[in-house]
Amino acid sequence: MPDLSAFPITKKWPARHPDRIQLYSLPTPNGVKVSIALEETGLPYEPHRVGFETNDQTSPEFLSLNPNNKIPAIIDPNGPGGQPLPLFESGAILLYLAEKSGKLIPQEPARRWETVQWLMFQMGGVGPMFGQLGFFHKFAGKDYEDKRPRDRYVNESKRLLAVLEGHLKGRQWMLGDDFTIADIAIFPWVRNLVGFYGAGELVEFARFGEVKRVLDAFVARPAVARGLEIPKKEG
Repeated sequence: MPDLSAFPITKKWPARHPDRIQLYSLPTPNGVKVSIALEETGLPYEPHRVGFETNDQTSPEFLSLNPNNKIPAIIDPNGPGGQPLPLFESGAILLYLAEKSGKLIPQEPARRWETVQWLMFQMGGVGPMFGQLGFFHKFAGKDYEDKRPRDRYVNESKRLLAVLEGHLKGRQWMLGDDFTIADIAIFPWVRNLVGFYGAGELVEFARFGEVKRVLDAFVARPAVARGLEIPKKEG
């Protein structure tokens, strides 16, 4: 049985199944990327809820795993060379899980790099821009009298949606017939934009029929539906 006692985070979130991947997360767009990937690959894991309401992400135990105080993060007790591997940053974790499982990323080199390309598109564009729009539309930024910051992110979010719209024409998923980590990275953010952030009308989401088609197919996947709720609320 693997010994994870060297990781301080296991003092706050004890591992009941130390032989499984330990997931420290919350059902945010970035958090569910990893729970969805774990559900899709079938890799055994144990989820732990990092509560923002209690600032768990700034606790010494969590910072010992991710000094950037962001979810998600994992410990794989059976990492490379059979040694435990701690890992943070959702994009890096997606790549690792795809490589470990041999799933969710094409093996053919050109298509593999195309997948990485669209993963980077989400990490550098979709996530930050949609997130800023959420701040200025739903959270504290909505009270700013000057709407120029909000409108900047509205326009950039529309542009990114248009990129997706054009790319998805004639394709089932971002990589055609192959469901990959690119889809797992992108569509939780699209879902959040029009759902939790309530910005569908603001970005004229009805114009992006291809994006909506793929979003609907994405959330209809059983593993996605499960992953969107993990970690579950405690109590």
